[in-house]
Amino acid sequence: MIVQFRRDFRAGTHRVLAPMTAISLLLYAAALAWAGELLGAGLATLLGVLAAFRGWRMRRAARAGQQGLWIAAINVAGCLLACSFSGDTALPWLFPAIMVNYFLCEPRRAVLMNVPLVLVPLLLPGLLTSVGQGVSVIAVSLLTLVLGLAFSMRIQDDRVHLEELASLDALTGLPNRRMLERALTRQIEERREHERLNGLIILDLDHFKDINDLYGHAAGDAALADLATILRFEVRGEDEVFRFGGEEFVVLLRVESLAELELATERLRKAIRGALRGPGGKITVSLGAARHAGETHWQDWFSRADAALYLAKNNGRDNYRIADNL
Repeated sequence: MIVQFRRDFRAGTHRVLAPMTAISLLLYAAALAWAGELLGAGLATLLGVLAAFRGWRMRRAARAGQQGLWIAAINVAGCLLACSFSGDTALPWLFPAIMVNYFLCEPRRAVLMNVPLVLVPLLLPGLLTSVGQGVSVIAVSLLTLVLGLAFSMRIQDDRVHLEELASLDALTGLPNRRMLERALTRQIEERREHERLNGLIILDLDHFKDINDLYGHAAGDAALADLATILRFEVRGEDEVFRFGGEEFVVLLRVESLAELELATERLRKAIRGALRGPGGKITVSLGAARHAGETHWQDWFSRADAALYLAKNNGRDNYRIADNL
């Protein structure tokens, strides 16, 4: 469970709140049955079983997805049920239910889910004992709704920002190694051949250590940032470029043949050779490429391209090798 929270906060929250919802409803059903309210007990049991089923679906799914909407809807139905059978003694449960729904849904959807909870006094005539109680319940519900929305939107913005920090290389602004591994895994799992980026190019700056040693790390950083800019310009819209680490970059692209992969690799080499400059003059790259050949693990595909890069580096640099031609 802790690992799930680390990977996906919202999905982890769903997996905690779903069983809590189910247990609460089943306990309430038992209380109603003890009081002789068999209809209410039956409805509460039905909602509890549905919450348990949805919680089970969440655990089987890689991501919770739309299941959170189901739990939020069950929360709303459970609160309305409690107010119908238990009267104004159930009103305090409205406020935590409103807040919980923000953890289960996106902010706008949570607001829509929470509207019935705010309007409970209007939806269930005779629930309140006085006008003052009605005004108080509606006012506190609206305040909870607004504060919950503000908190949820702030958390969402912070989460997006943190995801960007975790997925982008700070120097170049390119997706980092973490995102590359995800992309390679996604391409391996892509069953539609025409949708797969099946070409992999690894490129490495030649004599990068010399640039750092002779002109300082600022010059090395500038070369890396300039290379990232060139790669962004050169790759097609459907292709993807990543900074793997150090002076190594990776391009994922769709190619129809080995010859097309070779042409693309040579085009990148020439474009970088003609545009990339440093304090000492022209900066070149060596490249290794491999076309996906049915590997079931991205590491095997990557190793083939990396071996080709190694040969290109040992063959004088400013060069390229294609794994399938070795």
